[in-house]
Amino acid sequence: MSSNICAAETAAAKPIAIEEYLIGDSAPMLLLRNMVRRVANSSASVMICGASGSGKEVVARAIHAAGLRASKPYVALNCGAIPAELIESELFGHERGAFTGAQARRTGHFENAHKGTLFLDEIGDMRFDMQVKLLRVLEDGLVSRVGGNSALPVDVRIISATHQNLEQAITNGRFRQDLYFRLGVVLLHVPTLAERVEDIPQLIAHFQRGKNSADNCHFDHSAIAQLQAHDWPGNVRELRNIVERANVLFHGETIDAFGVDQLLGRMAPRMNVAPRAATLPDPIPTKPQTWDAPIDLKAQIEGIELERIQIALGRADGVISEAARLLTLKRTTLIEKMRKYGVDRVMLQEN
Repeated sequence: MSSNICAAETAAAKPIAIEEYLIGDSAPMLLLRNMVRRVANSSASVMICGASGSGKEVVARAIHAAGLRASKPYVALNCGAIPAELIESELFGHERGAFTGAQARRTGHFENAHKGTLFLDEIGDMRFDMQVKLLRVLEDGLVSRVGGNSALPVDVRIISATHQNLEQAITNGRFRQDLYFRLGVVLLHVPTLAERVEDIPQLIAHFQRGKNSADNCHFDHSAIAQLQAHDWPGNVRELRNIVERANVLFHGETIDAFGVDQLLGRMAPRMNVAPRAATLPDPIPTKPQTWDAPIDLKAQIEGIELERIQIALGRADGVISEAARLLTLKRTTLIEKMRKYGVDRVMLQEN
């Protein structure tokens, strides 16, 4: 099976500290690590629930690595990525000639994970008829290869994961309730990154670990604050991509909140040329002005607006979300006004 369809691997290692897998000291992560410690040394089935990109497979690896089966195989299978006609063979194996193309005997993931851990990712995507066969194996501890006549005993700990609401899937007749109870002896919830933004600095350090520090970009205080203000729809996976993008675009530099907005696609990237100075409107006159000539009211209003934006950004140390709060504007509105007046991070540093 090609790697783009199935993610399966084995591992043989001594138990590893859970903190090496589950990064962060926020309250949700402390609770999750405590739960992982409690379940690691048992063989109970664990179901991990959480949004896409939140790190469910990392939790599964932590449970395996910290448990009694750490020296035995860890095998991972994405149920949603396997074609429906092949998933039975992937799980249970097949004998030679069992179907067209079966030119040799093949052991399945249950056999490969014997004495170890089998991680079934996206279990909610499993075909309904396969759910029946999986339940039978979990109940009996026996697998039969496709096209085979004998049952083989297996000792496998099952860890499953899903981003779906399986209770709703049960109500809709798409998931078996008995399988849900069999897989979910212990239910673990992985928090979203938005629920633990205080862990972002530690996660950044983790993603950059092992790389040449001179090649890594650095996030200043305003950049961290801006990252923590983001809603993170892609969760930890999105943060990892942002860090990799930052290392490429800001190679060895220190970036601020404005740079974070560029990384998040909120503003057009700044070219490596000297910025064009903003054309400042005429200042507001300090003395009474006669009405002998027309007054450029728009220019005067823009002058006030630009001045207040610069003051707010200065007081907020360049943090756009804080400056927007001081100006009682939406952050997106402030960014548009900064574009309008040509205010960028270089100009802010010079002022």
